[in-house]
Amino acid sequence: MPVFEIAVWSAMLGGLLTLSAVALGDALASRSTGSVRNLLFVLITGASCVVMTGLPEVFFPELPERLMMVLKASLGPLAGAMALYFLGNWLGGVREDALVHNLTALGGTAVLLVALALAAVSSQVDPMDFPPLLMLTATVNLVPVLLGLLAVIRAAKLGDPLARWMGVGMVCLAAATVGLYARGLSVPGLGLGTWLATAVFTLAYFLIASALGLLRNRYNRELARLSRLDKAAEPATGLPTGAALLTEVEHVFWRTARRGGVCTVVCLHVSNLYELTDAPGQGTEHQILTTLAARVRRAAGFRCVVGLYHPRCFVVVLASDKLNKATFEALTRLRSTVALPLSVMDAKHIYQPFTPQMGMGVITLEPEGSSPMEVINQAERRALAEVGEARDSRPISQHEIDTAPGELV
Repeated sequence: MPVFEIAVWSAMLGGLLTLSAVALGDALASRSTGSVRNLLFVLITGASCVVMTGLPEVFFPELPERLMMVLKASLGPLAGAMALYFLGNWLGGVREDALVHNLTALGGTAVLLVALALAAVSSQVDPMDFPPLLMLTATVNLVPVLLGLLAVIRAAKLGDPLARWMGVGMVCLAAATVGLYARGLSVPGLGLGTWLATAVFTLAYFLIASALGLLRNRYNRELARLSRLDKAAEPATGLPTGAALLTEVEHVFWRTARRGGVCTVVCLHVSNLYELTDAPGQGTEHQILTTLAARVRRAAGFRCVVGLYHPRCFVVVLASDKLNKATFEALTRLRSTVALPLSVMDAKHIYQPFTPQMGMGVITLEPEGSSPMEVINQAERRALAEVGEARDSRPISQHEIDTAPGELV
């Protein structure tokens, strides 16, 4: 094999190993079925591509010829069957479309049986008769590519937003399959340009398929998180609320009291959270809460407790050995960043401006023997008092004037 061709296939191998490492990291991090499927897909399908390039024989000349014949005859269809089955699951399985499910599940099963038959035949066939068997393998391997392309086209027509991008990946796979089997069959007249294009199409397919797989797995994990209806967290922000918040605050009080430190409890009350409720597009308060929660967490840092006492009141608990400069800086960041203006999108996809009207109540105490609820309530009362002072100091709009009906005469 020429040196330049070795460089092309080695670069392709490096790209596949990088994608395998990314898939392995995702599998270890999420430990979900989808991430494990993505890892198996990259490993097995990538191995089938590398085998067809002839690179293993170059690096390891002592490999048994019979073993390489079996791998070249069976690994490609086996990977195609697995990829087709995984594609059906990625498209939603039988719950989304029975026709696509049958196309991928039954098609994958049929290709798998053919792959086993090819493995058995290749283990017995004479090496001189192997090229016709490899040609049959190439034909078989194009079947899952065609079925996968039909499945993603139908899914795209039914409204799957990611299916059209997977269709681009299937086109790349078709080109890569033709090029790899042309290399395995040593088709005359093909040179370095063909192998370079084949390597590019192969990496493009794996990159598209892996990215879409990771994207859908992340989306499914988010749906699973929301479907669990965790009562300990507020859905829009994910912050602890209710009894879970009080438990976390109590734990911080206990831990800080043991080392003789102080706790600073901050309540941020957003008085106009529902200001845009009457505007076009209901539910804008969830967008506001999500943005404000991110601001509070960023300003307070990740070593403190941040929770939502109720929809209008954020709670931050800062613990330290003593009241120091870092605590005052955190309070300054909270006051200056959380109340900055923001934009929310209404039902007509028009951005509406929103400026939080916020009051901040702060209590610093030695937490031993203190009740979290009493401290939070006291801090909230201070925040409400600050909101009232701010309201009294600004001009009153016509919507805030208290009115009463006149007497009937």
